[in-house]
Amino acid sequence: MAEEVLANKKKVMVAIDESECSHYALKWALENLPDCIASSAPLVVFTVQPISNTSFISVTSHGSASLELIKSVQEHRKKISLALLEQAKEICSKHGVVAVTITEVGDPKGIICEAVEKFKIDLLILGNHGRGALQRAFLGSVSNYCMQHAKCPVLVVKKQT
Repeated sequence: MAEEVLANKKKVMVAIDESECSHYALKWALENLPDCIASSAPLVVFTVQPISNTSFISVTSHGSASLELIKSVQEHRKKISLALLEQAKEICSKHGVVAVTITEVGDPKGIICEAVEKFKIDLLILGNHGRGALQRAFLGSVSNYCMQHAKCPVLVVKKQT
C-alpha cells in the first residue's frame, strides 16, 4: 500500500529512532521545509527495528536464549517502533502534513538506504546524534553511512546546543 501512495510526486523521507535528535530533525524539517514537504507526496516517516542481539539475551538468561524470550524482545521492539511512528504522525498532523509511516527490521544503516531505493525517495532527512569521533569509530554513524550510500540527497539535521 505504501508503494502505491508514493508513486508520482517527489518523495521526502525522515528516518527516526527513539533519540531526541531524530525527533528534532522531524520537527525541523516540518518547520523549515514546509514548501518542499507540502509539494511532495505524503511525507514518509521511517524507522528501523534493530535486529535482536541474541548474545546479550543469552548472557542475561544464563546461557542460551529461549525462542520465547527472543520473540518477546522482538515484539517489544515492534511496539516501540509503532508507538514512535504514531507519535511522529501526530507531530506531522499538527503541522498539517500527511505522513505515511513505515517500519522495517534490520541494521538501520543498510535498511534506510534500501528504503530510499525501494520507495524512490528524492530527499532523505536524518538527525545527527552528535557522537564524538571515538564513538563513531566503534559504533559507526548512520548519518555518515547514509550520506555515502543513499541514492538521493541526504540532509543531516544537527540539534543546536
